[in-house]
Amino acid sequence: MPKVSSVIVPYASYLRVYEPLAAFPEPERGHWARYARRTDRPSYQDELRSALADLVPTPPVLVPVHESEDAFVLEVDGVVCVCPWRTRLRGWQALEELSGELPPPVLDAVLPPVLRRQAAQDYERWQAENPDARPWIRTATWQVPINWFVLVADEEREYGTGDSEDGPPVLRYRTPMVQARRRVARGLRALREAMDEGPLIDGLVDVGRWLEEFHPRSLVELDYGGLVHALPAGTLEEDHSAADVAEGIAALRRGDGAAAGEAYARLVERWRSVRDLRSAN
Repeated sequence: MPKVSSVIVPYASYLRVYEPLAAFPEPERGHWARYARRTDRPSYQDELRSALADLVPTPPVLVPVHESEDAFVLEVDGVVCVCPWRTRLRGWQALEELSGELPPPVLDAVLPPVLRRQAAQDYERWQAENPDARPWIRTATWQVPINWFVLVADEEREYGTGDSEDGPPVLRYRTPMVQARRRVARGLRALREAMDEGPLIDGLVDVGRWLEEFHPRSLVELDYGGLVHALPAGTLEEDHSAADVAEGIAALRRGDGAAAGEAYARLVERWRSVRDLRSAN
């Protein structure tokens, strides 16, 4: 895939699942096996640049006409694992979510209603033919959802420059699927014992159900993605949000509401600067 622009596209984080090749039926398994041997695989920034390029024409292309055949690839203990982009499916899902985030006049000006209706009809037809389809990637803009941090541990944190020494910083966590599921169960138990139902519990239930859709030997990755450009270098280096979430859940398990509140306050303070950027001109 050619790069549309050299400009780095911020400000989204990602939750990805990498499944072993054995999880895919043929002929898809063969496609990903061949794909994994390529040396010119595109990056997440290439995907974002391509998506933005689709919005430039008049009228804009809200959802790709064809599904992407690209994926992210990792080798884990000698096992090749892939995370398909499924850009078309995620585009449809993003359109559904966008309607609740923007005022109708703004949404209509950016994405014409007639195109949104057509995309919704296309998605409905596609869903009827693919009822079990789900994305391997979840995306969040201007934040890392708190429930994502429940899946990972501070000792799994990776901070550095990624694959290129002169590239942008990288902050991510990678954990085996069995660990992620175990942490979801423990976190839900602690939260439900300490509070009534609410957004945090609902979000954790939702992500837990999503994880159950994948092979048990998969790998889960939480990637700050473009958010590394929204956080000052010092703040990014000292960001241990997963540790704060784990500490807060442990405090709830002990019945220590004060310690849980302190951990939550650290999270709020750390991410305030990112929220402020979202509303700035």
